[in-house]
Amino acid sequence: MKRGLTGQYQITKVGGEEVRSFIPFPLPPKPPLDLSSSRQHLLERATLALGRLDSITILLPDPDLFLYSYVRQEAVLSSQIEGTQSSLSDLMMFELQEAPGVPLDDVVEVSNYVAALEYGMDRIRNGFPLSNRLIREIHARLLSRGRGSEKSPGEFRHSQNWIGGTRPGTAHFVPPPPTYVEDCMADLERFVYDKNTPYPALIKAALAHVQFETIHPFLDGNGRVGRLIIAILLHHSGVLSQPLLYLSLYFKKHREEYYRLLDLVRQEGDWEAWLDFFLEGVEQTANGAVMTAQKLIKMFAEDEEKLKTLKRAAISAMNIFNVFRSRPILTIGEVCKRSGMTFPSASKAIENLIKVGIVQEITGKQRDRIFVYKQYLLILSEGTEQLR
Repeated sequence: MKRGLTGQYQITKVGGEEVRSFIPFPLPPKPPLDLSSSRQHLLERATLALGRLDSITILLPDPDLFLYSYVRQEAVLSSQIEGTQSSLSDLMMFELQEAPGVPLDDVVEVSNYVAALEYGMDRIRNGFPLSNRLIREIHARLLSRGRGSEKSPGEFRHSQNWIGGTRPGTAHFVPPPPTYVEDCMADLERFVYDKNTPYPALIKAALAHVQFETIHPFLDGNGRVGRLIIAILLHHSGVLSQPLLYLSLYFKKHREEYYRLLDLVRQEGDWEAWLDFFLEGVEQTANGAVMTAQKLIKMFAEDEEKLKTLKRAAISAMNIFNVFRSRPILTIGEVCKRSGMTFPSASKAIENLIKVGIVQEITGKQRDRIFVYKQYLLILSEGTEQLR
């Protein structure tokens, strides 16, 4: 449905030139969304896929381990969209305080994303509401160090930003003037909590994401926070018991269509085209996460069978195997710390894991060696190849 502009333009002066900034109307859309039978079918399929994702994680040996790795995969993908070159293994090496194979700023940016997401989830679990205050707190952690740390972390902007182009006058899109940001974000917060809005959480998340990206309330980090809000909102509303839906890979694969549809909402009011795209992404992403979980369940079971061939050495090897299930890249020191085993015992157990083809040493050195559960890392890294 084409409703026309979903906001109004205001002419302001920035840097001595006139700029047309866009101020969005509050949600929900008017007239209401067209939830035709085909769109209802999309919504049902997406909801069922989320249900399967929520169920499959129960079958994992430890759902928190899957969440640990999946959050890091999302951090890599979301940061890649913003131009970083860090891989999942780079991030895990950095967390071991080992030198990553990319510029330090890149991996710091990804590490910040993990910290921001985990902070947001902890706050939600402890009963803190999904609010503008929480969004600012998450943003403060996202830009706490490295690139963007000078761009007012945790504060809504007090100056004009823009998207595309070298200055506001040549920009592809100019968000609301800074004087409107607080009011626009307050309207968005009211929409999220409005119990009279006749839309399920999945649709609310779709609408809220576009509105947030249109407001662009921060000087930097808006894309990452906007994608993160989707997962937090679905977890907060009870759609997912664990925050396991991350759409960055889908947005990465379809980024031209993603930006085209955001523009279509703003210029023509076609929320339905965006909603169809979003729901298809939710279904694909949830199904992909289920497949990843199934691959991990199968791999863990097969590798446990390999350990049985070690006979008496199987018990200590299983202890170390469980450590690698929690962290796919480890030093011998970390293995000892996490397993409680002595250096000689842990070393012998790792040798047995190498012997049965579960773990590999990746430095080629005699000292300061690093070990990786390679197949685990390969499964988790699917889709995180660099943007072209």
